[in-house]
Amino acid sequence: MKNIITNEANVKVNIRLEHLLDIVDYSMPETDPMAIELMEVSDIIEAYEEEHYPIGLPSLIEVIELRMFEMKLKKKDLAVILSTSASRISDYLSVKREITLDVAKALHKKLDIDGDIILQ
Repeated sequence: MKNIITNEANVKVNIRLEHLLDIVDYSMPETDPMAIELMEVSDIIEAYEEEHYPIGLPSLIEVIELRMFEMKLKKKDLAVILSTSASRISDYLSVKREITLDVAKALHKKLDIDGDIILQ
């Protein structure tokens, strides 16, 4: 179900959502008309956001750099983890060289990078 609404209508729908969130709580049965309306309004907002503000997967390089930051790794540290050289890591990060299958597997296993991001 794809609902496309205008910006003005989206504002009104968001106001309605806020009102419903003040009324509907977890003790209310899912069959209650207000709970049903809350779900429908949420679906409309979700469809609008997917249409106008889609969030794609980050690039593999972005995720590698994020993991390096999170783990406080320098290129030479990452090279040791991935059994390669620091210059090879530089080549991967600057997209001068494609990441090999072995390095991709190591990224998945050792840095816990999602396979979908690696394969994109």
